[in-house]
Amino acid sequence: MLHSNKELSQLVVAYCDAYGVEHVVISPGSRNAPLIVGFTNHLQIKTYSVVDERCAAFFGLGIAQQSKKPVALVCTSGSALLNYYPAIAEAFYSNIPLIVISADRPQHLIDIGDGQTIRQENVFKNHSLFNANLIEDSDFLNENTKLISDAIHVSILHKGPVHINVPFDEPLYDSTDITTVKNILINNNFTVPEIGYDFQNYARIWNSSSKKMVLVGANYPNEKLEQQLIALAKDESVLVFTENTSNLHHYKFINSIDKLIFPLSESDFLALKPEVLITLGGMIISKKIKQYLRKHQPKHHWHIDDNSEMNTYHCLSQYFKMDPTVFFKSFLPMVQENDSDYQKYWLKIKSERNDRHAEFAESVIFSDFKVIEILLKNIPENLQVQFGNSSIIRYAQLFDNNHSLNIFCNRGTSGIDGSTSTAIGAAHIFKGQTVLVTGDISFFYDSNGLWNKYIKNNFRIILINNKGGGIFKILPDPSKTNALDYFETQHNFTAQHLCAMHEFQYDSVLNERDLIKQLEVFFSKSSRPKLLEIFTPNMENDKVLKNYFDFL
Repeated sequence: MLHSNKELSQLVVAYCDAYGVEHVVISPGSRNAPLIVGFTNHLQIKTYSVVDERCAAFFGLGIAQQSKKPVALVCTSGSALLNYYPAIAEAFYSNIPLIVISADRPQHLIDIGDGQTIRQENVFKNHSLFNANLIEDSDFLNENTKLISDAIHVSILHKGPVHINVPFDEPLYDSTDITTVKNILINNNFTVPEIGYDFQNYARIWNSSSKKMVLVGANYPNEKLEQQLIALAKDESVLVFTENTSNLHHYKFINSIDKLIFPLSESDFLALKPEVLITLGGMIISKKIKQYLRKHQPKHHWHIDDNSEMNTYHCLSQYFKMDPTVFFKSFLPMVQENDSDYQKYWLKIKSERNDRHAEFAESVIFSDFKVIEILLKNIPENLQVQFGNSSIIRYAQLFDNNHSLNIFCNRGTSGIDGSTSTAIGAAHIFKGQTVLVTGDISFFYDSNGLWNKYIKNNFRIILINNKGGGIFKILPDPSKTNALDYFETQHNFTAQHLCAMHEFQYDSVLNERDLIKQLEVFFSKSSRPKLLEIFTPNMENDKVLKNYFDFL
């Protein structure tokens, strides 16, 4: 097997292999030539070439999101590295393992006017779990080895991004069939130490409370957790709130949170206020529930997560540093059902809201609202759905979805910048079919994501084009200013030419009848990936949504 003759390259490649890194996304360059030679010649590691570093990082994030294993990113020196930052921040807040491996100039060439050179050491320190700054000198072999090993181990153990900065002096392209790396030692401890908790005490608090709420954010599909929460919801004093990205389903769960709470009065809010709040999972999409719980704080707020202590509602009283399924395995045998009308009352409100929702949806004009309703009714079973950010994922939260769908969205930082690239990476790993449902601004912002030769033929994009993004019309405050044109990005772009350039099959629709007709064949087998562009009325979408909440 061919290796770079650079010792640091051999070390990095050998330790990635030893820790089970299977996917490496490389962006072309010169300074990273030793790493390119090392990874592309490794028989057990699959490599990808994606030229745009921002897209490459989100593509790798999508692979890591679905595989739940670390993905390595490799780039050249200089500004190339900085283009990784949006995906690094997303991985940091979404607990996704990424290993950033950047080639660099040696220290004596930094800040002397050498080309393609910046200060790369610790550049991600605010959003990385570990930073390994290597030294190209055989005298530092032990130190370099430990730094590489520690970085990869931390990424796996704590599920997040790490940075390994690797300086290389010229020459860069020499190779050898001899490796100098021997006696590879890795840290096999991937279990976060469990902290002992007095579950009996917390069970007493729980059992003596007549109003308890469980709120679940972004979460991988998890049948065990779903069954545990169903068991918890047998108690009529318990409400379980989920979102589409929670990937948890039961008729007693309240999944459209804004639909329930938006029309409530102050007296209703007080009636809903829980005594105990349990939160788990990642970021919550609903701004309404965040505002509500910050104003009407529970007496006890317990957050359960094996990595992140999130005091989202400014009243956290206990952080359980463990996997939620482990928590409920110990906690459930101690809970007792409580006589209460809390759950029954709010499930009745949920049913009434659903009736009003159906009545409104039946007569609403063709709009963003109507399109999302039609899509969620017509997406085939067992697909993976990747939602774009901003208004698209918020609309989706208002509807029930097929329980067989796996739903994801980049909610760590809630940015629009990498939705397409993430979906393409996720689709590459997911065994079934993946559809990206995205808005126009997000899609065009990440249009380089289509510059990727690893897109599957069964990959689908549904692009809702309202010619400017509707979120700033929906939000009340931007409309109060005289600068709405600077908040909203008005345009007349379509995806047709991009699809021709990147060899996507393209179709477009302007009305409900044609949309339903197109969806009948859109997910069928094809020799190319497909994009369906749906044009909706820019001046009507925000009015429809406001009318919807008024109708509720």
